[in-house]
Amino acid sequence: MRKVVLALIVLTTLASCVGKKKYSELQIRYEELALALQQTNQSVKDCKSENDSLRNVLRTRENEIALEKKQVASMQEQMDLLKKTNTNLLDRMSDLSIVSKTGAESIQKSLESINQQNKYIQDLTGNIQRKDSLNLALVTTLKRSLDDVNDEDVQINVKGSAVLISISDKMLFKSGSSEISNKAGTVLSKVAKIINDQKELNVLVEGHTDNVPIKTDCVKDNWDLSAKRATSIVRTLQTTYNVDPARMTAGGRSEFVPKASNDSPEGRSVNRRTEIILTPRLDQFFELLAPKE
Repeated sequence: MRKVVLALIVLTTLASCVGKKKYSELQIRYEELALALQQTNQSVKDCKSENDSLRNVLRTRENEIALEKKQVASMQEQMDLLKKTNTNLLDRMSDLSIVSKTGAESIQKSLESINQQNKYIQDLTGNIQRKDSLNLALVTTLKRSLDDVNDEDVQINVKGSAVLISISDKMLFKSGSSEISNKAGTVLSKVAKIINDQKELNVLVEGHTDNVPIKTDCVKDNWDLSAKRATSIVRTLQTTYNVDPARMTAGGRSEFVPKASNDSPEGRSVNRRTEIILTPRLDQFFELLAPKE
């Protein structure tokens, strides 16, 4: 504020000392600088908002990883105790004549199996942490790609092992219809590019509605509307943006998985959405869980 007052004083003084044309040029320059300052402040505010959102995502994943580490540590303690008990038992039984060679070999195999399970848990923990890092990087890429879209219309979060993109119905469809709107391409083109870049992920598209009943010549009810909207998105991703159809699944959830209360217009608006869920391929997931030979 002091800078603005000082600038006004300087302009007033200059107006009395220089010609009218010069004064007008200075005034225009001042207004340009003031507009540039306003835009810079807005950019700083937007950056701070994005950083806060990313910190929240990172904090959530850190908490989940900490819990997973505690679970792994507990399993490790149990395995160490079992290994120690079996080792002591083997040492004691080796001194007894009643222990056969076959029995000793069986116990030895049990110990080897425990060691393999221990290595499997360590590998699994490393893979989970690596997957979490990749999901966080994917969220960051999506947020940057969609930074020109209102945060209320598109929300991106990590949910379990998947990345969830929630898009409001007003960004994608005409009211009460499954027909794709003209402005839907703004979001779908950017999401499709990232999907095509991440070929190891499958794509689940879910349609959601509010609880207001609907029945038209083309739509029987909210189940029908949600399923048709999901199918429209999948079809557009395939035909317009060349996403592999074998990677995609379309599903309707109707009104039964709300994000907010349907008692207010605002809550119903939140519930009318399409969710694009990026998940690891099941064959890769089961390969990760399979014990190594």
